[in-house]
Amino acid sequence: MILTSFFIIIVSSLISVAFYTIVERKILGYIQARKGPNKVGFMGIFQPFSDAIKLFSKSLVFTENMNSFFSSLSPAMSLIISIIMWPLIPFSFNGVIDSNFSILGFFIISSLSVYAILLIGWSANSKYCY
Repeated sequence: MILTSFFIIIVSSLISVAFYTIVERKILGYIQARKGPNKVGFMGIFQPFSDAIKLFSKSLVFTENMNSFFSSLSPAMSLIISIIMWPLIPFSFNGVIDSNFSILGFFIISSLSVYAILLIGWSANSKYCY
């Protein structure tokens, strides 16, 4: 039961973030006296889905010096770290993880995302990343 509610929270949060970006683009478009994204679907409602397809279809260009294992590992590590933080947020009185140290755990886990960014820069083995 707890696992399904956690999964529902994760999926609904990811979908709401996708539609938050479409609202943000629409507002910025109207501020700049243009329509914003309006080509995909009715009034651009499918724009987040086309953005996701574009994002997942992009490929990484591997150079001969690049460490391909770490460059593939770091985005996955960043996503896993952000998903691990969700149970620490109290959505109800019972919560998924009810602990006295939830805030401390949240800050510790969120500070680990810096290492994913450092890992992607280090895996490029380029002199411009340092």
